[in-house]
Formats: sequence, C-alpha cells, structure tokens
Amino acid sequence: MPRGPKRYSIFAPPSLSMSELVKTTLDHDSTDTLIDKWLEHHSSGHDTYQNWFRDVRNRKHAHFQKKQIIAWTKGDFVPENVFCRTVDTGRLIPLDRTWTTHVYHHQSMKDRKLPMMPVVFTMLPELMLLRGMHDAGCDEIFVIVTDLKRQEMDDVTEYFKFVCRHSFGRTCNPSQERWIQHEHMRLSHTLVRQQRTPCFPQIDLTLRAILHEKQPRFLILFSHQTASYSQIFFTDPAFVPDEDIFYDYPNGCPNLCCTDDCEMIRFPRQGPTHASVLNIKRTGRRKNFRAKEMCNWIDCDLCFFEDWVRKPGSSSSESGSVDSRESANESKVIPQTCSKCKLVKYCSPEHQRKDWEEHKRVCTKPLE
Repeated sequence: MPRGPKRYSIFAPPSLSMSELVKTTLDHDSTDTLIDKWLEHHSSGHDTYQNWFRDVRNRKHAHFQKKQIIAWTKGDFVPENVFCRTVDTGRLIPLDRTWTTHVYHHQSMKDRKLPMMPVVFTMLPELMLLRGMHDAGCDEIFVIVTDLKRQEMDDVTEYFKFVCRHSFGRTCNPSQERWIQHEHMRLSHTLVRQQRTPCFPQIDLTLRAILHEKQPRFLILFSHQTASYSQIFFTDPAFVPDEDIFYDYPNGCPNLCCTDDCEMIRFPRQGPTHASVLNIKRTGRRKNFRAKEMCNWIDCDLCFFEDWVRKPGSSSSESGSVDSRESANESKVIPQTCSKCKLVKYCSPEHQRKDWEEHKRVCTKPLE
C-alpha cells in the first residue's frame, strides 16, 4: 500500500517540502552587491564596526596561535584584507568569500513585494564573520523571518534548545514529552493571539527541517520588530565566536546615544556558555564535529597531526594496509610555520609559494 503524505509532528523529523513558508534565495552576486553597499555605507572613520576592526587590528595576536583570530594588518578596510582563522581547518582566510542565503518568510511579505535583501543587509557584518569562521559547510546560510517580540523570541529560543537537547534524534521521557507539548501549544496560542506571522508550527517545522536536512553550522531566526532582536542558533559549541576576540563586538544599535541593552542581532560575545547552542545528537551520516589543522593553501587537502598522513599524490588504496600506515608514519609531513607572521602552516615550500599571493596581504611580524 502506498504511503500517504507525511504529516507534521512535533516529535518526528519534518521535511522542508512540508513548509508553507516562501523561500527567497539570494545568490553569490547578490551577496557581493550587499557587501559593496555596506562598505559604501560604513565608510566613515567613526563607524562602530570599522572602529572595532581597527581595535582588533591593534591587539597582539601572538597568543592566539591555536584559537580563533581576526587579522587585519595591511591595506584599506575591505573584506579581502581582513582575515579570519577557520574553526574547522585552522586556515587563515580572507572575509571576501561570498555565500548563498536562503530566506524563509510568510506569504504576506511576498504579496506586499517586500524584498529580502534588506533582511540580509541588517546583519551583513555578522554573516561575513560567521561565514569566514568556516572553511567548509557555510556556502549556504539559512534565515527564517518572523515578527517576534523580545520575550517571544526568548521563549522560542528556550523551546528549541530544549527540543534539540531531548528529542532531536532521541526518544524523550514522558515528562519531557509533556513539557514540549505544553510549550508548543502555549507558543502557538500566544503567536496567534498576537497575530504574529508566520505561526509557530510553521516556524518549528521549517527550523527543524533545516537542521535535519541541511545540517548547517548555524541558522538565524530573524525578527523585524524594532524592539526585538534576531537569534543565531549554533549547532556545535566550536562554531561560537571566541569571547577573547568578540567580547566588545558592536551590538548594531543605530542610536549612538542609546543606553539600553538593545541589539539588532544577538551575536555571542561571551563564548558558548552565553550562546544559543542546539545540542543535536549526531547519528548515521551526521558525524560529530572534529577540528583539523590543515596546510594553509586552500587547494591542499593535507591534514596535520592525525594518526598518519597520506603523502600528497599517493593513492587512496594505500590506506588499507597496516604496512602502508607504518610507511606513512615514518614519512609524516612536519608542518612548516610561516617564519614572519607565525600564524599559518604549510606542508611544503611549494604550497607556501602558491599561497603567497593571498597570504602576503596579512603576513606581518607579530607585535612584541
């Protein structure tokens, strides 16, 4: 007997095909256009973001060898001159890499012909930094647009943190199940009563479907309410910005005289303990994240400090025998650190030469 259409359940993994939200996709060219506009708009020397990058530029970076780092040592304030160490490969890569943004929103926004580019523009510096923190896995960024107010966003955040901790890839106990059912019903009724769009079941369905099908490093629950904020959900504590660097990151409030604790987007400034991290159980093809340290040349796939390292150019069949592993161990590639900046490693002088055209924009002697 053929299966019927998949039905929405608050405990079963949903499918994005079930979502009634409209998806608008902004491609790499759109991102390039937004970055150019942002640079024009934030060209003043008194801009808070540029001032923050300038402050980071003046900080010593020698003690950040094994941690995240933002490095802007030369040239004008443009993405190709600002470098970020990636959390997954340990490379130092410029922020000029673009991405595709998938924005999910209510049908009414499409009916009113409201563009989605302003949504991305309002949090562009945060997206550039979060994208720059990853060598892979962030070519696509997912945003769900809502009109939640601050307390509603707080409640929805706690709901998803609880659901991912107890029922995402797990079987929850009866008390946890009752809490999820109660909170889902309460939030659904609250948003209906306040005439919020989209409704909470659609927010829940779309967000969990993105987590299940796309497995993003992070996703954003955006609110266009002026008295609220937009929430960033991280799927692993390692993806959260380092508090040693971002403790004073701007809150995005356009009012320079504002004394309230307001923020356009809740960018974590105090590390994983104060970030919205979704504790997702990884089963099957969903593997636990493990950071690597790789040759800084972007086209090299050699990883340092693993149990054994396959020589570049050797066949994958060599990895099957014990003898070949012992042979590889005897010829492990020792990383060679850049003698000037001490920030990056290479597997060979040849790859260092190939990377120099890009690396020379950031390579400078560390501050004493």
